[in-house]
Amino acid sequence: MSEQAYIPHSKKRYLEIVRPAMQKQIDYANRMQIPKIEKIVLNMGVGKAATDSKIIKSAFDALQKIAGQKPVIAKARISVATFKLREGMPIGVKVTLRRDRMYDFVDRLVTIALPRVRDFRGLNAKSFDGNGNFAMGLKEHIVFPEIDYDTIDHMWGMDIVVCTTANSDDEAKALLSEFEFPFSA
Repeated sequence: MSEQAYIPHSKKRYLEIVRPAMQKQIDYANRMQIPKIEKIVLNMGVGKAATDSKIIKSAFDALQKIAGQKPVIAKARISVATFKLREGMPIGVKVTLRRDRMYDFVDRLVTIALPRVRDFRGLNAKSFDGNGNFAMGLKEHIVFPEIDYDTIDHMWGMDIVVCTTANSDDEAKALLSEFEFPFSA
C-alpha cells in the first residue's frame, strides 16, 4: 500500500479550481504568471503587556494555537514615555505562515472563523495595498475553533495580512474571491 501525502483542502482547491479559473479570467502566457498566495502574517498587538508580563504569554499561547506554529515576540524599538514603554519591552506577537500551514489557515479562516464573527457583513474590498496584498483585522480571537472560550482571560484583536504574487489589486481580489473570501458588495 502506498501512503498518500496530506494536501490541504485550500491547496487542492488552488491547483484544481482557482488556477484554471484565473487562467481563463485573465489570459496569462504561462501558468507561472498566475498569482498565488505567498504567505499570511498574523499579528496580535498587546499594549497591556508593558504593565503585566503574563499577558504576553497568554497572547503567545493563543496565537500558537491558532497558527499551529511558534510565534515571535515583537519588542519595542524605541522608548515612549507617554505610554510607559521602554526599548526592548514585549508589545506583541506575530507569526508568518507559508506552504501547507498557510493553506490550512485560509481554509479555517474562510469556512469557520469569518462566519463566527458577530455582525459580519463581508470583508472590505478596499483593504488592498496597491501591490496585491490584502489586510484585515479581527476584534476577537475567539472566532477560531482552537481557542476554548472558557479558558481565555483576555480578548485579543488580531491583524491578518495575506501576501500574494499578484501584480495588481484587481488580480489579488480575483484570486482571493476564487478562494471564497467573502468580500462585501
